[in-house]
Parts: sequence; structure tokens; C-alpha cells
Amino acid sequence: MFNNHTLKPMLLKEISKPFTDSNYLYEIKYDGYRVFVYANKNKVTIISRNGKDLTNTYPELQSIKKIVKDKSVIFDGELIAVQNGLPNFHNLEVRSKLKNITENTIYEIPIYFICFDIIYENKDLTKLPLIKRKEILNTYPDTSEFIKSEYYSDGLKLFQKIQKLGLEGIVAKEKESLYYPGKRADSWLKIKNIKDGEYYICGYIFNKEKYSLLLGEYHNKDLYYVGKVSLTSSNPIINQVLKSSKTSNKFLNFKEEATFIPPKIKVVVNYLEKTKDGKLRHASLK
Repeated sequence: MFNNHTLKPMLLKEISKPFTDSNYLYEIKYDGYRVFVYANKNKVTIISRNGKDLTNTYPELQSIKKIVKDKSVIFDGELIAVQNGLPNFHNLEVRSKLKNITENTIYEIPIYFICFDIIYENKDLTKLPLIKRKEILNTYPDTSEFIKSEYYSDGLKLFQKIQKLGLEGIVAKEKESLYYPGKRADSWLKIKNIKDGEYYICGYIFNKEKYSLLLGEYHNKDLYYVGKVSLTSSNPIINQVLKSSKTSNKFLNFKEEATFIPPKIKVVVNYLEKTKDGKLRHASLK
């Protein structure tokens, strides 16, 4: 069996536009933590993509050992939390930082394992094509905590669906693809549901040849910090920022040390989603 702390997940190459091709299957890209679940009838071990043991953080996932019976398996998938029936990364972060996990914790912020692959079942399955691994995975029933990722044949329709729901994106995988631990292969693709908006550059922090630009937006004439984007000094926007006059911190919700400028330069920013407190996740200049 693979070593718990050295096995690395197969990674996805990012592309910009969805597509439909009969050689691929398509899945929803869930916003959570990528993990391996090692399971047999006696124990379930949860290992992060970086090799960290998360087993004690999510005790409810011990129920997975009931469905594997006498087999030893490794599942690949995503840990998620939900709110209003949709994945919620903020809730996952809150739950994952808790030290004392009680029954009340599990009830208030339950964790689900979305399983999209099986790479070991009493033997190495990584040399089997994905569609065969899916057949093996489908022999395991869903439970309250273990949910197999549904896959679709039409990538364009699935992308339209996740856009309406505001989900993170979709994944396209070649049906005949093998599993390459730790590799980023062209046979697995991710297409993110990127959103954009206009924000003011209100200051910057310089660190090792990179500038983190502080982004802000107005609410009822008050200026709120919404996040940072990092740029190198070669970007032409940096010259414009450095030529701006200096001012005091105008943010109502930002206390870090920084160089502040008047909120006059407006930029279009791509981002994945807004957090509960209005911060942009995975922000970048468009």
C-alpha cells in the first residue's frame, strides 16, 4: 500500500474555456480541501495533499470504514462544508481550525468527503483507465459523509449550471486517463468560474521585488479593504501607483502597516468568490 505521507495527488492543468468532447467526462469542481482517505474495516486515515494527517480533525469520517468491509482502499477526493445546500469554504476553514471536536461541532458544521477517484483496492489501480476506476468506485455506496462525485457528458451544459449556482468551476478528465501521482497532466483539466469587478488601488506593501496592491471599494461613502493582488515592479501599473501622492489609511477594516495612496486608480480584478466578510478569494488583475 502507498505510504500515507509520501503519496501526492494527481493535479489539474488550468484552461480558460469549457468544452464538450466525448473522450472526456466532466465533474463539478468543489471548493474544499483535497485529501486522500485511506480506509480498511478497522480505521480511516485522512491525509492532506501536503502529507499532513487530518484524521483527528474530522472524526465523523470514520464511518467510511463500514463501506469498505474487508478491503484496503485509498480514495481521492475533496473535503467540503456547506451552507444553504452549497459548498462553503469559510465554514470549512472555521471547522478545520477547531481543536476540540464535539458531537455539537459535527452537528453544527458537518464535513463531507466528495470522492472522485479510487487509486487502490487491495492493489494499485493507478495504471487502470479512469473510466474503469470509476466503475470500481461505484461499487461503494454513498453514506451521510461519503458522497461519490457525479460525472456528466456535456461540459458546456455543466459549466452553465455551475455558473448559475455560483460554484467554483468544473473539471474535465479523459476517460482513458491513468493516474499520475504528483503530476500535472494534460488529461485532467480545470475550468474555473471566474468573476470580475472594479476596485480602487488604495495602497501597497513591498516585499522582495513584489508589490501587494491593496484593493478597496466604497459602501455608503466608507472605504472597505477587500483584498490584495501581487505584481512585480515591471508591471506598468506599479509606476502609476508609485507616482501617486501618499495619504493616510482610509480603510475602515484594515490595520496593517502599508503605504497608502488616494483611491483614484481603478482596476478590473478577477476573483473566484467573495468570502463572508467581503474579501476576494484568488484575486488577480484582469
